[in-house]
Amino acid sequence: MPRKIRVDVVVLVLAVIAGALSFAHLHDLAAAAGQTGWKAWAYPVSVDLLLVAVLRRLRTDRSAMAWLWFLVALVASLGANIATAGLLDLDHVPAWLRILVAGWPALAFLGGTLLAHSASPNPAGDRVPVPPAPAAPAPAPDLETAEPMPAREPEPAPVAAAEETAALPAAPAPPVPAALVDHARKVAADHQTRTGTPIDTNTLRTRLGVPPHLADAIAAQLA
Repeated sequence: MPRKIRVDVVVLVLAVIAGALSFAHLHDLAAAAGQTGWKAWAYPVSVDLLLVAVLRRLRTDRSAMAWLWFLVALVASLGANIATAGLLDLDHVPAWLRILVAGWPALAFLGGTLLAHSASPNPAGDRVPVPPAPAAPAPAPDLETAEPMPAREPEPAPVAAAEETAALPAAPAPPVPAALVDHARKVAADHQTRTGTPIDTNTLRTRLGVPPHLADAIAAQLA
C-alpha cells in the first residue's frame, strides 16, 4: 500500500474517533443543561457544521472574522469534552452554562450566515492580471543641433487627366417613351394647378417613380 494512502487512512480513522467522542460529549452536555430529546442531538450537529464552514473558509480567507469563528467553534467543542471529563457535575449544571447552551443555536446560525455570505478575497491562484507598464516616450530631438529638413517641392497637379476628362463628350440623353412624356405633362399640370409653382425635377421623379437620369430627360422635354 502506498505511503500516502496509509497516512490518509490513519487520518480518517482518527477523525472518525474524535468526531464520535466529541459528538457524544456535546450531546451529554446539552442534555445536562436541560435540552432533551432531538434538541440535545442538534447541538453537536450545529457545532460540527460550524467547524466545517470555518475550515472551508480558512482555505481561501485568513481574515480576523474567520479565525474568530474558528475559535468560537473550537472552544464549544473542546469545552464540552473537558466539561464532561469529570470537571463539571452534570447533575447540577450552573445557570451561566444553561444560558450559554440555550443561546448557542442563534450564535451558530449567525456565524454560519456570516461565513457563507460575506465577501472573501481572491484565492492565491486567481491573481489579478497587472497591465504592462507604458513604454517610455522617445526623447525629443534637439532643435538647436538637428539639421533642418529640406523642403519638399509640391508635386504638379495631374492636369492632363483633368483635361482628358473634360474633353470627353457628354453622354446622350436616354430615349423617353411618348406615353411617359404625356403622363409627365399631366402630373406637371396637376402640380401647377395645386401649388401654383412649376414642378421640380425631384418631385417629378418621385411622382413618376423613375431613375434620376430619366427624370432629367423628361424635365428637359417639359421645359
